[in-house]
Amino acid sequence: MNNIFESISNTSDKAGDIGEKYLKDTRDYYRLKIFQQLTLSVGMVAKALVIGGLLFIGLIFLSVALALAIGNYFDNVAIGYLIVAAIFLILALLLYYKRAVIGRQIIVKMSPKFFN
Repeated sequence: MNNIFESISNTSDKAGDIGEKYLKDTRDYYRLKIFQQLTLSVGMVAKALVIGGLLFIGLIFLSVALALAIGNYFDNVAIGYLIVAAIFLILALLLYYKRAVIGRQIIVKMSPKFFN
């Protein structure tokens, strides 16, 4: 009878140890997974900021150059700036109306990186 209780005690101790190891391994796995997702996200944001910033500066210079060229063509610099501003407003409106399509494409592109 005593052997049965010792056997049950040993088995429950082993089960407890296995359960603790499983919980520790699961916790470690999720910590690594969170770290991976966090570094991927921060990396993507950093790249987007750097590339986006450079593109923005280039766009500013191109816009000013285009406005000056159009202004020189019409002999009125203000008209050049107004035409460039109108182009940007039209592009902004188009992007606003297509925002759902853009959002879906972002989700489609990002989901494999996030869920793998």
